Amino acid sequence: MKLFDDKQFLSTIHSYERQLAKLLALLLAAVVGLAALELLVETGVGLMQLETNWFDGSLIKLLDRLLLIFIALEVLQNITAYLRDQVVQIELVLLTALTAVARKVIVLPPGTENKPALMAGFGVIVVGLAAAYWLVRQARRDHQPTQPS
Repeated sequence: MKLFDDKQFLSTIHSYERQLAKLLALLLAAVVGLAALELLVETGVGLMQLETNWFDGSLIKLLDRLLLIFIALEVLQNITAYLRDQVVQIELVLLTALTAVARKVIVLPPGTENKPALMAGFGVIVVGLAAAYWLVRQARRDHQPTQPS
C-alpha cells in the first residue's frame, strides 16, 4: 500500500504538522490581537477616569497583562520560526521561559517575600534558564565560522 510507504507517510505527517502549526499561529495571532486591543481600551478608560488609583494594584495588573501579551507574542514567534526553519529554536523557547518567570516574579503579591522556599525556587529557575540560554549562545558562537578581517 502506497500510503504506508515510509517516505509518503512521513511526508503526510510533516504536511499535517505544518498545517496544524499554521492554524495554531492564526488562532494565537487573533487572540493576541484581541487581548492587546482589550488592554488598550481598558487602560484608556482607566486613564480617562482621573480617580483611578494606579498604586492600589492596578499598575501591577497592567504590567501582568502586558507581559502576558509579550509572552504570547514570543510563542507566536516560536511557531513562525518553526514554520520557517523546520526546527524548534531553543534560544526563543528559553527567552520565552525567562520572560514568563520574570512576569511571575514582577507580579508576586505582597507578603510573598515571607516564603523563602518560593523565592529560592524562583531563583533556581532563573539561574537555570539563564545558564541554559548562555550555554546555547556559547555553543552557537563556537560553531559559527569566523569572518576574515
